[in-house]
Amino acid sequence: MPRPTDRRMAAKARAKAKRGSGPSRRARRGDRSASGEPTRAGRKAGPVRLLSGGNPQIPKGEGDTPVQAYIAAMPGWKRDLGKRLDALIVGNVPDVRKAVRWNSPFYGVAGRGWFLSFHVFTRYVKVTFFQGMSLRPVPPGGTVKSKTARWIDIHEDDELDEAQMAAWVKQAARLPGWVPT
Repeated sequence: MPRPTDRRMAAKARAKAKRGSGPSRRARRGDRSASGEPTRAGRKAGPVRLLSGGNPQIPKGEGDTPVQAYIAAMPGWKRDLGKRLDALIVGNVPDVRKAVRWNSPFYGVAGRGWFLSFHVFTRYVKVTFFQGMSLRPVPPGGTVKSKTARWIDIHEDDELDEAQMAAWVKQAARLPGWVPT
């Protein structure tokens, strides 16, 4: 008597053979970009979904465009803070490299890795310096588990110390950054 998994596998094989070797399901649905290429997973452009805590869900990507999409999708007062942080980083690190990874914007220097990221939470925005222990003064957030990373949580009523943030950004950009393995 065949096992249940064998029956499921046989049913899948029959269904695949029945479909034949024609176009993929995505191509049959007509999910194509302006260039004629299939869109990423066939998704339609639409409103950005906010994840837990209001963090925008933006597909990963390189360059300024996905970072600006992330910032534009940040809710309420956090959007203005995101714009200020982005301008501060670009103003102090002219050759900055940008990307969105893990639903967060990342900033780095080519050949040296990522030095900073920020992430939206319900009540604050966390700005993380991946080599924060090497910054002077050391940013206030951190635990034993965070090793060399340190961060600052910025709440709605907090005044952003732009001079201190600019000093940290300049220092962090000169250090070897974080390179995901």
